[in-house]
Amino acid sequence: MTTKIINGRVITPSEIISANVYLDGDKISAVTADDLPADKVIDAKGLYVSPGFIDIHTHGAVNVDFTSPKGETVEENAENVLKAVHFHMTHGTTSILPTTVAAAPEKIVYGLTAIEKAMEIQKQKGKEAHIIGAHLEGPYFALSMAGGQDPKFITDPIPADYEAIIDRFGPIISRWSYAPERDRDASFCKYLVAHGITPSAGHTEAIYDDMLRAREAGCKCVTHLYSCTSTITRDHGFRRLGVIECAYLWDDMDIEIIADGCHLPPTLIQLIVKLKGTDRIALVTDSLLVAGIDAPEGVNGSVSFILEDGVCKLRDRSAFAGSIATTDRLVRVCTKDAGIPLVEAVKMATVNPARMIGVNKGQIAPGFDADILLFDDDINIETVLVDGREVYCR
Repeated sequence: MTTKIINGRVITPSEIISANVYLDGDKISAVTADDLPADKVIDAKGLYVSPGFIDIHTHGAVNVDFTSPKGETVEENAENVLKAVHFHMTHGTTSILPTTVAAAPEKIVYGLTAIEKAMEIQKQKGKEAHIIGAHLEGPYFALSMAGGQDPKFITDPIPADYEAIIDRFGPIISRWSYAPERDRDASFCKYLVAHGITPSAGHTEAIYDDMLRAREAGCKCVTHLYSCTSTITRDHGFRRLGVIECAYLWDDMDIEIIADGCHLPPTLIQLIVKLKGTDRIALVTDSLLVAGIDAPEGVNGSVSFILEDGVCKLRDRSAFAGSIATTDRLVRVCTKDAGIPLVEAVKMATVNPARMIGVNKGQIAPGFDADILLFDDDINIETVLVDGREVYCR
């Protein structure tokens, strides 16, 4: 079936244009001013027509934690995962990487089993939003940079543990965040790359030498820059670059940013974009299970947190524990508060994460997957299409 979207402001990677968008099944077939035949017409009525957002770092929503979905069976766990995925879809996320946290190996396996089953259910029932793999955040972190991660599970990379996890779940694991200074010979990083998994430096106090070793082994990404990432330190008066400076120094290093206006204030978002440009930045929510619900507090393993000022904080308010953001909020903060052009903000939520994880998504152009949003000037999501099908209308 051919679907035509008319009367929209179409967001491309470089500009906003007036054009009709044609979908042939689950692919975009044409973007043109020509009036071509179609079986179905969607009138955008002046709304923006955008690629679906891609969130490559989220821990859950609506009381569902992707590490601990809390079902009685694997099937119930999977349905809970899909419940959280559905919530994020209503805020424009059409592709998602459910993300686990630092935990015992058996707990990580528990979460991955639920994610894997949710992906199987999607194949049988059709997709509301694509689960395009899993992201493991930890447990190979710096204790000093634990943030909202449970410190009792933080450790050096243990080959027997990560090899068993990858042997079992390698095909669905897309990314793994770790602290490069704990991977002293880069063997963990090399193992990830050899198995097609993207390494990312996160929750780390790495210095330049650590980052250089990781980069040479294949680590080309930084997890939530400025959140639990090291900066310049001094050793007997000699200054050493940290992760933040390495991210700016190396043009081919991708970065995540939690652009919720809390983890990064608008002025810092402006600085990051000025120094790094928008081609290597991915907007991520890093949302916790309390996103989308009216809850004053929550727990991540043995780490408890409170909700205050639009963000999750550790109970003693010493640091943030994670966000309650959705991807539409990230784009809204970037455009409305940080003054970033809409085309660039959307690129950071679509084109860039799609490239980083290697999926045929993130652009409104012929041949790309037909995951499309209609939203207004305030980034309120009005309609969501996944695989060319309308799956949500506000």
